[in-house]
Amino acid sequence: MAKMHTRKKGKSGPTKPVRTEAPAWSTMTADEITTIILDMWKQGNSTSEIGMTLRDRHGVPDVKLATGKKLVAILKENGVEPDLPEDLYNLLVKAIGLRKHLDVNKKDVHNKRSLHSAEAKIRRLVKYYQSTKVLPTTWKYKPETAAMLISR
Repeated sequence: MAKMHTRKKGKSGPTKPVRTEAPAWSTMTADEITTIILDMWKQGNSTSEIGMTLRDRHGVPDVKLATGKKLVAILKENGVEPDLPEDLYNLLVKAIGLRKHLDVNKKDVHNKRSLHSAEAKIRRLVKYYQSTKVLPTTWKYKPETAAMLISR
């Protein structure tokens, strides 16, 4: 199947090996992993940065296998869940940057197209997150107020 906003066909990616428990060489306990996750979240790291750091520095191949819960579920359980999902947050940052660029460079048609496709992705993601009850049904993307959503 073709990617939505490119002329390319896309590539199939690798799949994770099917595992039901953490590997034997991973020695960290669930409590240690939870404290590391909460400390890194308080430092301002995103969920993907926390996962990569756990993998690269602490030898935790998969948080869900090691703790039994996903990383966001651990944050939610401790009352520090993110306001927006990370993929939606990153798309909002991209759209805001493109809008600022287009305010200065009004004839930049390539970036105008890129802004349209980024905002289309945002609308599709919002519709998905509303259907899965991650976002309230009244939540709507407005370019004028998007910058306020981004400030943490």
